[in-house]
Amino acid sequence: MVKVAVNGANGRMGRLISSLVKVEDGIELVGVLEKPDSPLIGKPFDEKLSFVSSLSEINEKPDVVIDFTVPSATLELLKKAEKSNVALVIGTTGFKLEEIEKIRKTARSVPIVFSPNMSLGVNILFKIVGEVAKALKNKGYDIEIFEIHHRFKKDAPSGTAMRLAEVIAEATNRTLEEVAVYGRKGFVGERKPEEIGILAARMGDVVGDHTVFFAAPGERIELTHRATSRETFAKGAVEAAKWVFGKPAGLYTMFDVLGI
Repeated sequence: MVKVAVNGANGRMGRLISSLVKVEDGIELVGVLEKPDSPLIGKPFDEKLSFVSSLSEINEKPDVVIDFTVPSATLELLKKAEKSNVALVIGTTGFKLEEIEKIRKTARSVPIVFSPNMSLGVNILFKIVGEVAKALKNKGYDIEIFEIHHRFKKDAPSGTAMRLAEVIAEATNRTLEEVAVYGRKGFVGERKPEEIGILAARMGDVVGDHTVFFAAPGERIELTHRATSRETFAKGAVEAAKWVFGKPAGLYTMFDVLGI
């Protein structure tokens, strides 16, 4: 039985993940975490658990902590997880490069599954997009990424869109920092062949749409993933928690979880 705690358990994703863990076979919810200044600390989450602010306050030590919060909260969790020797599943987005390096450093001590999107379908998209980009390299195809999310999302572009861009850059031997274009305005001139466009829209209650365009004169390939429920991300996170249990220290992705 894999013992799991959820960081940010009162958030939209935290609540959903916690509810799935409670009904999933082979996994048990043993802790629900919220930030130290939350008015929920000490109050009941359900008939068995109350909200706590630290791993040390959980009665049964968890094997894995699932984290869908904000970068600052995740960075604090890294320190506690390393000290307690607890595995992590991190679905938080919006990290800076130096913050990602801190995750890599912690992964030398504990196993971490880190992915900007835990959806199994999106990770298949990552795989396919890399293969298509490699096949069409230097063949005159413009590459653009378009993502849509709900009006409440705080970071842009989405972590998923950025990961798609990274996959494409790696497959085509480009340096993303040099070729990424985040929207266009004014007299920008002709599109450069090496550009990777990354465009974000925010509207309504869209859970998450991502489309990658490969366009050349005469044809266009569109690869799209649309999430219609946040449950798809929660299910992926639970699968990752079950998979990472007992693994050696290291930084893993959903590719590892899926075996692709």
